[in-house]
Amino acid sequence: MPTKRGPSISCVVLALLLPPMVVSCSSQTASNEKAVNDSFKRGMGAFEKSDFDRAILDFTEAIRIDPKLAKAYGGRGFSYAKKGDHNKAIADFSEVINLDPRSALIYSERGASYNSKNEYDKAIADYTEVIRLDPKLAPGYHSRGWSYSKKGDYDKAVADYTEAIRLDPKLATAYNHRGLSYAKIGAYDKAIVDYTEVIRLEPNLAQAYSDRGWSYAKKDEHDKAIADFNEAIRLDPMDAIPFNNRGNSYAKKGEHDKAIADCSEAIRLDPKYAVAYDNRGNSHSKKGEHDKAIADFSEAIRLNPTQSIFYVSRANAYRALGDEAKAASDQKKAQELKK
Repeated sequence: MPTKRGPSISCVVLALLLPPMVVSCSSQTASNEKAVNDSFKRGMGAFEKSDFDRAILDFTEAIRIDPKLAKAYGGRGFSYAKKGDHNKAIADFSEVINLDPRSALIYSERGASYNSKNEYDKAIADYTEVIRLDPKLAPGYHSRGWSYSKKGDYDKAVADYTEAIRLDPKLATAYNHRGLSYAKIGAYDKAIVDYTEVIRLEPNLAQAYSDRGWSYAKKDEHDKAIADFNEAIRLDPMDAIPFNNRGNSYAKKGEHDKAIADCSEAIRLDPKYAVAYDNRGNSHSKKGEHDKAIADFSEAIRLNPTQSIFYVSRANAYRALGDEAKAASDQKKAQELKK
């Protein structure tokens, strides 16, 4: 899965070592030029050591000496992005673009920062410019597809991922993200094909097994789903999601003790995983353990009070205990949330 910034098309160091088209156009004395170069190199060194505060100071000093040094704005923008300060990153990337509007690399990074701010239309505009500048660059389509998917425009996302794959048939993340988009529109067979290709290209990628397992589960092929969740857990035993999803598949098979054990492990790994509490509660209900179920549903509601299904689950448990008043109250709340 992509990070919130979405896929980036660049290597950071490559971006900071941009060719001469982004160097300063201002005239410099020999001493000033040395001071600028020294500050920039110090910034690069700090960046490579992940000392982003120090890098920002050094790149800022280079900019003070030479306000038209585009690569210093780029370096500072990358540093701000690494710190999660995307407003400042966007400002610096925009300055690079003002100085040199031909840099596809910087449009891509600004698009990634827009993604982090959930400003997907702006991100799409930047990735579209990346594609205009370099239409054979597969990651440009891939990145734009990711932004389309975040907007819920899965058909456009699939089209962009498909073009990225045409340009680079070994781009595993494009297959993975296309699979996610197919799954979102219910095309589980196509999703499974894509996840299988990801696994062929990157057999140790736990996420691909987890995602393929989820698609098998949606097709009610729970034995296949469990096998994939097993492999995802083997590869990444600290990820709560495949434990929860495997538990859900066990529950669908009527194996509620195994389901409860898996959901409990998911909760241990991620105590704020509301869906895992709901799933564990459902298995407790199936075993007639309605008090335990209510405790789980209540915790799910505390963690996510806007999810109507949690109130429905608790209403059913209250009803099983004969508490019609509380059941009716939860059912009413669920209906209100669905409006």
